[in-house]
Amino acid sequence: MAFVEDLRNKAKAASKTIVLCEGEDKTEFIKFTLSQDYFRTKGNTLLILCEEGEEEYPAELMKRSNTDMILIEDEENMSIEQLKSIEKTYKPDRILIEWNGMWNFKDFKMPDNWELCQQITIIDASTFPMYYTNMKSLLAEQIKGSEMIVFNRCDNVRDELPSYKRNVKAVNQKAEIIFEDANGEINEIFEEDLPYDLNQDEIVLGTEEYGIFYLDAMDHVERYEGKRVAFQALCMTPPDFPKGYFIPGRMAMTCCAQDMAYLGYACKYAPGQMPVKDRDWIMLTAEVKKEFFPDYGKEGPVLYATSIEKSREPKDAVVTFGAGA
Repeated sequence: MAFVEDLRNKAKAASKTIVLCEGEDKTEFIKFTLSQDYFRTKGNTLLILCEEGEEEYPAELMKRSNTDMILIEDEENMSIEQLKSIEKTYKPDRILIEWNGMWNFKDFKMPDNWELCQQITIIDASTFPMYYTNMKSLLAEQIKGSEMIVFNRCDNVRDELPSYKRNVKAVNQKAEIIFEDANGEINEIFEEDLPYDLNQDEIVLGTEEYGIFYLDAMDHVERYEGKRVAFQALCMTPPDFPKGYFIPGRMAMTCCAQDMAYLGYACKYAPGQMPVKDRDWIMLTAEVKKEFFPDYGKEGPVLYATSIEKSREPKDAVVTFGAGA
């Protein structure tokens, strides 16, 4: 999960509180967290459950992660005095709280020596509209203080995710939002997150923008159909390619120098345009069309060159993808 690396450093401090709010699978989320290495290095963890859920915490996991667990089912018992007493009894180095989503988070108060390290809200995407409509104030209190918001169970609501994101961003602009389906995290690029304006007459792509364009056009070619793009490209001319076509693109590094790949789409050029050769650098302007192409095995982006000019290799010739890109 994306939050683990962030917590690795935050968990080193003495008294930390991580609050997990409303969500169908928050117990699974905490079990995953407890299984990480930094929870087995130094110090002990206290897990405070604010409701008794259907999922249980295995005794072996609790022992291995050096975690004590207590249940506080009455909201009135989540008082500063009670929490101080609990801290005195268990002397935890870090504290996890599995929050009851029916409790109003704005009423929660902590002892002065506790520090809120990270607040995470987990939301069932399949029921989000119902909760957002009928329990908006409770949900908003959880969302507005969260550093991370995880929408799980997104399998059947993929088309609704952009609106879900807008609803959350209206309450909390700074939150990191993660969508998950049955296969794990969804690396979806939403139109509003693109680093260029699709309404421009000509979309000019720098090196990193080209990498995003390549990934997005693969999944959403309809966004680019009929639009013009301009970018510096490294050319490939495969011998088995149809006559009048070549591949403009960029080399890309996804994790290390040994993991390099060439990213490019088929491009058709007219007989009167400048011919290209393997490894040529050019400045290309092209119109994007959605067509079947044999090498794709399906419909996809095919570029139609409107301008080809010789170019020098740019300093930032390689596209790099960071974690989660």
